Amino acid sequence: MREGTRLPGGSTAGSGHMDDVRAKILAAALPNVAFDGWTTRVMREAADAAGVAHGEMRLAFPGGIVDLVECFLADGDRRMEEALAGRDLAAMKIRERITLAVRTRIEVDADHREAVRRAVTLLALPISGAGGPRSLYRTVDAIWRAAGDTSTDFNFYTKRAILAGVYSAVTITWFGDNSDGYADTWAFLDRRIGDVMQIEKVKARVKKAGAMLPDPFGLIGRLRYGRS
Repeated sequence: MREGTRLPGGSTAGSGHMDDVRAKILAAALPNVAFDGWTTRVMREAADAAGVAHGEMRLAFPGGIVDLVECFLADGDRRMEEALAGRDLAAMKIRERITLAVRTRIEVDADHREAVRRAVTLLALPISGAGGPRSLYRTVDAIWRAAGDTSTDFNFYTKRAILAGVYSAVTITWFGDNSDGYADTWAFLDRRIGDVMQIEKVKARVKKAGAMLPDPFGLIGRLRYGRS
């Protein structure tokens, strides 16, 4: 996980003991989530199974079960980053990088599809507050950064907003995909990734048009001083 990444509970990545506590509770909870969902009871039982006192559990997840769900999704982002670290992304076109990153993010949770589905369902409820948008932003930001994005201007937010829609649609498709090797999901991803690439085309057109326009500062100078 990237240094300084904010985690549920207000800590940062690399904060040591509490990160270990969260990891233990999450690992103990996952086998039961597919059957019982993300519930407070599941979290308490996971703490007991992991040998974590309930007081320490509450310190690790002050927001309760929503914090545990966010922790699960943030851990998926981390595992995606680790999986992509061994790939030569620099040799790929941006479209290929984004496609690979989205696919990898889904694949790292292939063994926990029902847990992801239940997590998305919980975070869509009003009781989850900003947990859903926060987790989705964290994921698409991790995907763009893994793909090498370094933008800091308005384009930064546009890229993430577009990818959020694409990633959400692909994830929902994955939940109901019974095709061999999730072939239908990956075909859907390939079709939708074009939406992400539209911003790159727009950028290219804007840059080309800008190059054909007169220098605004030079034009202002000529108007002010009467030079032709």
